[in-house]
Amino acid sequence: MSQDGGQKIRFCTSRDGVRLGFATCGTGPTVITAAHWISHLRLDWDNPVRRSWLSMLSRRNTLIRYDPRGTGLSDRDCADFTLPRQIEDLEAVVEAAKCDRFALLGLWTGGAVAVNYTVRHPERVTHLVLHACATRGRLARDPTPEQLQEAEAQLKLIELGWGNENSAFRQLHTSQLIPDATPEQARAFNDLMRQTTTPANAAKLLRAHWAGTDNRSLGPRIKCPTLVLHAREDARIPFEEGRFLAALIPDARFVPLESRNHVLIENEPAWQQLAAELDSFLPATASVPIDAGATFVDDLTPREAQVLELIALGLDNATIGSRLGISERTARNHVSAVFSKLGVKTRAKAIVLARDIGFGTRQR
Repeated sequence: MSQDGGQKIRFCTSRDGVRLGFATCGTGPTVITAAHWISHLRLDWDNPVRRSWLSMLSRRNTLIRYDPRGTGLSDRDCADFTLPRQIEDLEAVVEAAKCDRFALLGLWTGGAVAVNYTVRHPERVTHLVLHACATRGRLARDPTPEQLQEAEAQLKLIELGWGNENSAFRQLHTSQLIPDATPEQARAFNDLMRQTTTPANAAKLLRAHWAGTDNRSLGPRIKCPTLVLHAREDARIPFEEGRFLAALIPDARFVPLESRNHVLIENEPAWQQLAAELDSFLPATASVPIDAGATFVDDLTPREAQVLELIALGLDNATIGSRLGISERTARNHVSAVFSKLGVKTRAKAIVLARDIGFGTRQR
């Protein structure tokens, strides 16, 4: 893979005429990331923190991402940064990329756009991942006067010091986003923030997310399989916000991550947990040979195919038996037969393999 992941950069136009840069890399089922406020399609690959995320997400999937309005390779001269406009930006990228069905990732501040898009276009989103996302933005949580003053002070600091060569102004955000980063990682992330956008645009984007994010009425309307992940000691968005968001979404899976980092870094233990959860949840092209051959599905009985579908959805034997109207013991026997035909010994491997070939991607 090349230094930029072999990505192809293109451009499209949002409804209000703003020109957006978007990039495609990797192979496999499509995954689209809703834009995060710190983004640069080209420079992200040079940053050690962001590059590890991009490499992970494009290992087994076609990854499509874009720079939000006002940042990166998208138009910098914008008047409207409100959440409705940012939702329209994602809609424009989806249309330009000609994507009919895809998994959608809401990472960090991209969560509000991802949730809104999923509710608006349920026919297109097959899976939804929300990582380090808020149920309500910072200014939408009924802040006290002191909390409001602190938020306004941080926004003013961005306006005054974001573009300064001295990283002290940006270090406030870096220390919240990646408090356990190495000095080299923190220094590189500080530099990336300065290069992604102007001080005025950075403040406007962050204010739009802090004031515009409120998923309380939208969460219950999400129908696709949803994975919610949140670091227990996230200094940027409280852990309770992530747990509350997961509780709002029907059948969502919530995964606590043992980390202090808002943006996880590759050299921490929680990274492996994150990667394993995404590999298990997201549809992907099989990354290992199937010992039984491509025709092994034909060897399954109709009942075993039903069982495999429920295995791919992450159900245990008791629930599978209840769904199919059979005893738990009978369900366990069917599961054992399916494992044998798939050539696997563990449930985790069966789930990954089943999802790789298309099981578990229908209605949850």
